[in-house]
Amino acid sequence: MSDPADLIHIDKGQAARDIHLIDSAHYEDWLASQPERHRAAIEAQGFKATAFAHAILPGDTPDSWSVLTCVADTASLSSWCLAKLADILPAGTYRVKDNEPGPAIFGWITGQYRFERYKKKKSDKGPRILLTGQAPLRDRLAAQARGVLLVRDLVNTPAEDMGPDALEAAAKAIATRHNATLDVTRGEALERGFPMVHAVGRAAGREHAPRFLELRWGREDHPRIAIIGKGVTFDSGGLDIKPSSAMRLMKKDMGGAAHALALADLVMEGGLPVRLHLLIPVAENAVGAHAFRPGDVLTARDGTHVEITNTDAEGRLLLADALVRAGEEKPELIIDFATLTGAARAALGPDLPALFVNDDALAGALTDAGTASDDPLWRLPLWAPYDDMMKSDIADLVNSAEGGFGGAITAALFLQRFVPKGVAWAHLDTFAWRPAARPGRPKGGDALGLRAVEAVLRARYSGGGTAS
Repeated sequence: MSDPADLIHIDKGQAARDIHLIDSAHYEDWLASQPERHRAAIEAQGFKATAFAHAILPGDTPDSWSVLTCVADTASLSSWCLAKLADILPAGTYRVKDNEPGPAIFGWITGQYRFERYKKKKSDKGPRILLTGQAPLRDRLAAQARGVLLVRDLVNTPAEDMGPDALEAAAKAIATRHNATLDVTRGEALERGFPMVHAVGRAAGREHAPRFLELRWGREDHPRIAIIGKGVTFDSGGLDIKPSSAMRLMKKDMGGAAHALALADLVMEGGLPVRLHLLIPVAENAVGAHAFRPGDVLTARDGTHVEITNTDAEGRLLLADALVRAGEEKPELIIDFATLTGAARAALGPDLPALFVNDDALAGALTDAGTASDDPLWRLPLWAPYDDMMKSDIADLVNSAEGGFGGAITAALFLQRFVPKGVAWAHLDTFAWRPAARPGRPKGGDALGLRAVEAVLRARYSGGGTAS
């Protein structure tokens, strides 16, 4: 796809086909007001006033047709209400009749997304352009859509083409575009400075060697924020190897890093007055002679000793080193994204990222922003009594509790051990994947929680409201 903003033009009265919006509550009255040819066309097409239904309305000439579509509420449009039209309509320019598309701009863009890198035959349908008179909203939602499409592209790319080198290259491209600095730690320096990142990735060999990425941007005197993303470019499970059915989608285990990169890009593009510190620990969790083992005791960056009870609980080891490093810069806020636990998916399904926050005001802001931007989050508790499940007989703690109870919670409690005291912190355990297509949300990699967090950062540091 070209620049998402190219799909949304400012309405200057140019020629465009009309899109008529109706909802079920007002459909019968609207239908009664229509000319006979429209009522006949609607009946012939079997139109029912249900979500995403549409019909073509004839005009005075064969080429002057317009579109009817049903939305939940014409007075309060959602991000997705026009997304199906954006997918199925022919190329051309469209205008919402007697209304502004508002938040539906976002779904109009994302509804035209295709991941076709490996397809011999590419889609040649052409762009569907939507008109709006709301230039600031168009720019904001197009930027968010650009971030979401970046996440989709990164997550959809197979591990052979999205290994540590490629993930580093993606970070470098973003850093270059915004004149940010990017530091990369690898080799012996990684083993000394980020020992758990090194331990997780050392079995992958030189071609997929682990590393630690740090991007810095913004003025030194601005509020410091840290954004962290889990960058496991492929997760075999290590010596506690996954079955093939569970390994099939593990190219997406760098989904947290994809979210973090996209959020950092949005922060810098929006010019937020912050001192940004982006941290991405990168490793492939492979099986090999140098793989870390169940029963090993690893030492974290801060000296904490972690007994390995499950090598498939590797993401939290990477994040622990990253959280310690983030805390050394004394930020006022830390946000991390990770495709961390199957337990979160069992509890909440694929659509809802599990949200863990150590600050109630921040938690409320995030959940409210998620609702307002059609990017919902669901808060789960940092239930302190479950800390007992993380006790080790020989080390400071284990990396995975036995028994399988509260797996998303115990993983978050593990991470909390490495969060600096007094710093607001939010952890998003996100799936980064759509197992089934919906309008504007194709099957495959996706950003879940990105828009909610971006809206909170924008409101917190520039006074802007949530996207709606």
